[in-house]
Amino acid sequence: MFNFRLILLASLLLTSVVHGTTLPSLIKSTCSTTLYPQLCYTTLSTTTLSTTSTKKDLIQITINTISRILSTDATLTKRTKLALLDCLELGSETIRRIDTVIDDLKAYPNKKPIHQHANDLKTLMSTTITNKETCLDGLSHETPSWLLRKLVIKKQDKGGKMCSNVLAMIKSMTDSDIVDHEEVNIKMFKDDENIVMWPEWLSAGDRKLLQSGTDTVNVTVAADGSGDYTTVAAAVAAAPSKSGTRYVIKIKAGVYRENVNIPSSKTNLMFIGDGRSNTIITANDSVAGGNTTFKSATVAAVGDGFLARDITFQNSAGPSGHQAVALRVGSDFSAFYRCGMLAYQDTLYVHSNRQFYYECMVAGTVDFIFGNAAVVFQDCDIQARRPDPKQKNMLTAQGRTDPNQNTGIVIQKCRISATSDLQPVQADFPTYLGRPWKEYSRTVVMQSSISDVIDPAGWYPWNGDFALDTLYYREYQNTGPGADTSKRVTWKGWGVITSTAEAESFTPGTFIEGDSWLQSTGFPFSLGL
Repeated sequence: MFNFRLILLASLLLTSVVHGTTLPSLIKSTCSTTLYPQLCYTTLSTTTLSTTSTKKDLIQITINTISRILSTDATLTKRTKLALLDCLELGSETIRRIDTVIDDLKAYPNKKPIHQHANDLKTLMSTTITNKETCLDGLSHETPSWLLRKLVIKKQDKGGKMCSNVLAMIKSMTDSDIVDHEEVNIKMFKDDENIVMWPEWLSAGDRKLLQSGTDTVNVTVAADGSGDYTTVAAAVAAAPSKSGTRYVIKIKAGVYRENVNIPSSKTNLMFIGDGRSNTIITANDSVAGGNTTFKSATVAAVGDGFLARDITFQNSAGPSGHQAVALRVGSDFSAFYRCGMLAYQDTLYVHSNRQFYYECMVAGTVDFIFGNAAVVFQDCDIQARRPDPKQKNMLTAQGRTDPNQNTGIVIQKCRISATSDLQPVQADFPTYLGRPWKEYSRTVVMQSSISDVIDPAGWYPWNGDFALDTLYYREYQNTGPGADTSKRVTWKGWGVITSTAEAESFTPGTFIEGDSWLQSTGFPFSLGL
């Protein structure tokens, strides 16, 4: 027997709305912007509102009604138990993000520049929806009891739809508030040769750490015993919780065979290795070995503000391990510099929140960059490996489930190619830029070099015509034999960007400003197209 209690979301006590009529025009206009208006109407129609109630009040009321406690006793398989534990962890993360939404709503729109404030709210609500999807994905691989499916899956789905409604209401409210001419605060630093843009949320000290790694190290990990710790996990466990300042863990050259979890309580951690060929963290957990995809990660970074440089994250389960994640990232404001991510299927799980990768190398086979973060890859090497027989390689599987989510994968100024083991036989293993994992999958490949490893069709369907009309796949000014778009798919959702205006919407300034997680991350040598 397995006792399972899942707190889905946080609750908010409201004290102000006590007068008014049922289902006023404010509710109608607010609910009309959501994907699930009938659920929105049902949620709000019995609420009494004052004549001074606002859209923000309705958002807070909806958040209040999202709270649910799910519990069940059932005879479960080991995999189902693991999936339920994933749901518990994801539910806890959702509670944390919802608490932040509540606080930010109270301060809106006076906390910070309004576009930044608005996109913080949208990012947080996007993450809650992603967490729900991850929970359901884990359970879908099993055949749980009828009671479990009824109590968990059905209510998780309802809670996720309510989160979607909150996101839509926030977008509607904030879109009308944002001032078009409000300027974005761009911060940069210069190296000796080029102007290099970095996320504005990286402090000057953090940018210096990412560039040089010579600043003060708090502790050292060394497998030979010459440091403060012999394992990375021990150093993370000893790091301060809820740190508001950067805590640097130096990881000396060596192969560290362990799983490492950076939980939400461990904020502002940074890993510095001795080079991605020298410092390697590796494990071999996989779905074939009995784990969930979520829990298969060799390293999982959830605590906000996580940084890493000069290190490789590896999952050595091999292509027959099926889903086997090297690195999973749900850390908001996270950045990776000169890092390696090495596995086969599902190498890099860009799970959620705002992420930035610069001069990294990612190698894998099936869906090897996947998830629903708002993520930018710049000047990275993305390499397809030799998969199992009869498999096809997919560089990306983006997981956007809601058109209001400000998420997507942008691959810019990168190099897409095959590893040495695939090159001699690449004709036997078709490789594609991606396939739509979820209905509103969004991926943009721009200004990158694409080798002949990519099939002329470019993209591959997930299942029949699923998402082919609703996805958003774009290519722009790519070069190389694999960049020829004359034989690409003809899906409604795919296209070549032909207008400068559309292309600029995915340049670092415009795309990142819109998502409010990176104010500017321009490509290494210039800021514009």
